[in-house]
Amino acid sequence: MAAKAKPVKKAKASATKPPIARPEPWLVHFFQRHEDDDPDKTVPAQVFLDECPGKVSATMVAVLRAVAEAPPPAFSGGGKWEAMHDEMSGYYEVRVDGAQRKHYRLFCLLERDGARLGLGGPSIVLIDGREKPFLTELRKEDYAAVKKLGDEYRRRTPRSVLR
Repeated sequence: MAAKAKPVKKAKASATKPPIARPEPWLVHFFQRHEDDDPDKTVPAQVFLDECPGKVSATMVAVLRAVAEAPPPAFSGGGKWEAMHDEMSGYYEVRVDGAQRKHYRLFCLLERDGARLGLGGPSIVLIDGREKPFLTELRKEDYAAVKKLGDEYRRRTPRSVLR
C-alpha cells in the first residue's frame, strides 16, 4: 500500500520589520584656544583631565564615549551626563565623584551642525572643567570663566579645536 502524503504546512508570511537605522556616533573634540586669545594655544579641558585623578579622568572619557555612541539626543545620562540650566543653559556636564567624594565637572557644548562649522559632523566639544568639595556649589566666577571660554570657542568658524 502506498504511503499517504502528509499535507505540507504553509509558512506564515512574516511581517519582519526593517532594522532601525542607528544614528552615526558623534565626534568628540577638545576646544583649543586660538593664538590671538592665548599665544600658548591652551586646551583647557585637556589640562583639566590631566590634573584629575586617573580613575576620574578614565570615567569621564568612558561617559563621553557612551554619549557619543548613543548619540547625545538619545543618551539618558544616568546622572553622569546632564544638561545644565539657568545661566549655563546650552552646556552639558560630565559629572564624576572622586576620592573623599570630591566632585569633578567637565563642561561641554553640542554642535549638531558640526560639519558646517569645520568639525567633520555632529560633535561634542569639551570646553573646560572644574572640581569642588563634597556638597558645595561652584562659584559664579567659575561658571563665568567657563562661559567666557565657550564664547571664545563660538566666535570662530571654523571652530578652534585640537587637531
